[in-house]
Amino acid sequence: MDKITQLAQQKEPFLFVLSYDLEERFVQPLKELDSDIFFKIGKYRNYPRSPIEKPYFLKKYPLPFKEYHNSLERVLEEIRRGNTYLLNLTFRTEIESTLSLKEIFTYARAKYKLYFKNKFICFSPEKFIEIEGNSISTYPMKGTIEASIPNAKENILTNEKEMAEHVMIVDLMRNDLSMVAKEVKVEAFRYIDKIKAGEKELLQVSSKITGKLPLSWRDNLGEILKELLPVGSITGTPKQSTIKIIERIENYKRGFYTGIFGIFDGENLYSAVMIRFIEREEDKLYYKSGGGITIDSDAQSEYEELIDKIYLPL
Repeated sequence: MDKITQLAQQKEPFLFVLSYDLEERFVQPLKELDSDIFFKIGKYRNYPRSPIEKPYFLKKYPLPFKEYHNSLERVLEEIRRGNTYLLNLTFRTEIESTLSLKEIFTYARAKYKLYFKNKFICFSPEKFIEIEGNSISTYPMKGTIEASIPNAKENILTNEKEMAEHVMIVDLMRNDLSMVAKEVKVEAFRYIDKIKAGEKELLQVSSKITGKLPLSWRDNLGEILKELLPVGSITGTPKQSTIKIIERIENYKRGFYTGIFGIFDGENLYSAVMIRFIEREEDKLYYKSGGGITIDSDAQSEYEELIDKIYLPL
């Protein structure tokens, strides 16, 4: 994380890509950025948008429900023991498409996008942190429903399980932000964003939490990021014990999935959580997805949500 701090101190614009466990880190000045990396982060992008030029399909090969159910039962047992209250359980799903990784990236509609060296792409709807001036903001996202369902907005906002899950993540993220900032407060609670999910539209529930950093925050930006990672919305709460449970129960290594990427523009910082994620392994593509598990989780519903989140936002 030293390079992040060094470049921020020099007010040198750079891109950073950090894996879930921080074992893999990519940090490079924008003026030297490798030619096989493309990004869109807020108002910043380094590629032209292209219309879809050919037919495409997406085929999914999800894990069997029985295998998913067994993992979920292990999570529920940990919850009953009091070792976690909310755990974001994820899996990887093999997919097939007529589109290449670069084509999916180019055509995808998303607020935050990254194409990384033909190894993986993400098209994320979720901000992580923004730092403007000395104000820091984070935007935990928890709760998804199809927009076409009658009274969808009312249903998602009044659902007790979704409310409990969101409250726990907001509380976790508020506590995390308090480790690096002062005057931390929840500025907006459970507002709705509409996003495109293939042929569907989804409503997603987010909150905004803000705080104040020291004016000298660029002098220890690497440590600030390290303190806040991994992102609470993709681990669960309490964070440290939940991370250990994830390591035992998930059947693969997350890698860059659920890590973060972002840019420092010379003054301010903008970043996103790497979800909606497709990774190449040899000649196969894998889509990584998941959802939050609480004591009230229903296995069939959670399994369907896992599969519904596998889409191309074209």
